[in-house]
Amino acid sequence: MYEKVLVPLDGSELAECALPHVINLFEKGVTEEVILLQIVEIPSVLLEEGFDFIGLKTAQISKAQKYLMGIQSQLSAEGLNVKTEVLEGNTAHSIIEYAKRNDVQLLVIATHGYTGMKQLMFGSVALRILHDARVPVLLIRT
Repeated sequence: MYEKVLVPLDGSELAECALPHVINLFEKGVTEEVILLQIVEIPSVLLEEGFDFIGLKTAQISKAQKYLMGIQSQLSAEGLNVKTEVLEGNTAHSIIEYAKRNDVQLLVIATHGYTGMKQLMFGSVALRILHDARVPVLLIRT
């Protein structure tokens, strides 16, 4: 049994493909608590003089909180015990550290499953998490 399941979301439909699988885990009695996590990562190229970094960060955090609250409402209506978190930082690193600090037992992540050149061009948060996480990772390939 996985008491705490962490589902990183980025606001995309792709990431939300993990949610039906999380609902299924709950319905089968495999999990008790679901944590929806979104990481706000502001590119360092935006840190130039005169740029309203604080305003952008505040807007991104607010947008993420609103988004997660909507997903939380949907999942709560299905009977799930859902918590939300919004953090700032490097996406993969922040997800791994959050899982470690909060005794998460399973990470559920949707991915395109890119390989080869696409993998090199786009990078892969899912691959970094799969490599560095110290808990089981369920990758939902879309």
